Amino acid sequence: MNPIAPLPLLAQAASPTTWPTVSPGGGTAWMPPAASTAAHHADFVFYFIYWVAVFFFVLIVALMAYFAIRYRRRAAHERAPGAATHNTALEITWSAIPLALVIVMFYLGYRGFLDMVNPPADALPILVTGQKWVWSFTYPNGHSDTELHVPVDRPVQLTLWSSDVIHSFYVPAFRIKRDAVPGRYNKIWFEATKPGEYLALCAEYCGTQHSDMLARVVVHEPGGYESWLSEASDPFRTRSYAEVGRLIHQKRCAGCHSVDGSANIGPTFKGIWNHQVALRDGTSVLVDENYIRESILYPQKQIVKGYDPVMPTFQGQLKDREILALIEYIKELEK
Repeated sequence: MNPIAPLPLLAQAASPTTWPTVSPGGGTAWMPPAASTAAHHADFVFYFIYWVAVFFFVLIVALMAYFAIRYRRRAAHERAPGAATHNTALEITWSAIPLALVIVMFYLGYRGFLDMVNPPADALPILVTGQKWVWSFTYPNGHSDTELHVPVDRPVQLTLWSSDVIHSFYVPAFRIKRDAVPGRYNKIWFEATKPGEYLALCAEYCGTQHSDMLARVVVHEPGGYESWLSEASDPFRTRSYAEVGRLIHQKRCAGCHSVDGSANIGPTFKGIWNHQVALRDGTSVLVDENYIRESILYPQKQIVKGYDPVMPTFQGQLKDREILALIEYIKELEK
């Protein structure tokens, strides 16, 4: 079987209205609303380069038009004698000005880059894992989620890595983008300034469902982050195992495994419990607790016939109780 592939929230992603770019307003024609302390510096650098480019574009086009008219082709008797001479001062000027502007651009960009990769000592650490095709976020208490929740007006440090190919974590409203690379850790930090919901995405082409690699970023009002983390860390306090399993399916499995019998990247969960399923190697297996657990932790071991071995392991990402909850949800589908 090839169950429980990590494609959360793809059903929601299919509807653009479900993914607000940002809840507060204030964007421009070129940039979304600025919602972090780093955004204003990034915008300043962008508009500085933009207006320099506009100025020289207008200047060059205007000079081209002037010279085309002023020195247009004339009749032989109207031509003036050639008077072109070498002008060292002019050549130095038109070389020095672009050089100075490029140095200023480099300085501004480099200063902003250093600020973004050197977090404050009191920054809240969050581990970001990229894998085809989902982002997952692990919080300081060990809770893992497919949504990024952060407090407002507090520095947050993201440590990024990838379990398969190169991804790039990008939050336009925060003006932060950093690659998640297999075999190494990259860091970036931000401080959100406006509570609301924002969109994070992958800015590095990573496969067939790259455009669906989205995540919701929630910036909480003061005190809201701590309340959310306390409740999210133990969903079993107010829900049954089957209800928790349904939430896990919605976040981690719905993109590949339907519950209504429809075909998808992975087998449907409907009608599989306590039934024999055919495997690619020609054998069959009974779908019970042990099989589902093994398929979550070792997904390449027994692949259902007709499906590709594309599911990554969930070792270290789902706790034992969460696996049991998902099993109970699959049982409930039979009813």
